[in-house]
This record gives sequence, structure tokens and C-alpha cells, in this order.
Amino acid sequence: MQRYETQRRKAYVVRLTIAQLMITFVGMLAAYLVADLEGVSSVFKGALVALLPHAFFIKRMGVLRGTSPSKAAMRLFRAEAGKFGLTVALFIAVFVIAPPSNPTFFFYAYVAVVLTHWLTPWLMPKNANA
Repeated sequence: MQRYETQRRKAYVVRLTIAQLMITFVGMLAAYLVADLEGVSSVFKGALVALLPHAFFIKRMGVLRGTSPSKAAMRLFRAEAGKFGLTVALFIAVFVIAPPSNPTFFFYAYVAVVLTHWLTPWLMPKNANA
């Protein structure tokens, strides 16, 4: 049986991912209403640039598995450095290989997905049974 803290972290990651995907889809819908498929493409690229490094960080930190707290600082440093490097690489790739047709939608989607962490108090279960 998993420890309570690991279960709690998994619940948080699942809820955060669902919230980020919902924000992405709402942004894509709004972009479609305003700017058709070019806007949807820009929102999708912006959300992807935010979501991929976040998934890398979760995997690299070992958030979803019960690990000992020893060497946690080194894991955090490596995961954060990797996330930053991946974010920079994705920004470069998007703007060099496939530039967004609407940079405003791209950056709005990126910022909205990244700032989803502010929803943390509402994403966590209120009781121990949830």
C-alpha cells in the first residue's frame, strides 16, 4: 500500500493536469471563436511549451513514486534545470521551426497554463478520504 503522502501527491498531479488541460481547451475554443484555426494552433503550441517541461519536472523529481527525502535537493536542482533547459529549447523550436500565427494567443496560453499552480488550494482535497 502506498504512503498517504504519495497518494496525496498523485491526486494533486492528476487534478493539476486536468485543470491545465481544461484551461488549454477553453483557450483553444476562445481562439477559434476569435481567430479560427490559426488561433487554435497558437494556443496549442503555447500550452504544449508549458505542459511538456512540467511533465518532465514531475517525472524527474519522482513526485509520483514514494521516494526517500535523501538527495531531494539535488533531484530538485536537476529537475528544475532540466525543466528550464527544455522550456528554452521548446521556445526556440517553436519560433524557428513552426512560428505561431498569433503570438498573443501563444503567450496567453503559455502563461495561463504555467500559472495554473495558483489554483493549488482549490485542487487539493479538503479531507483525508478524498
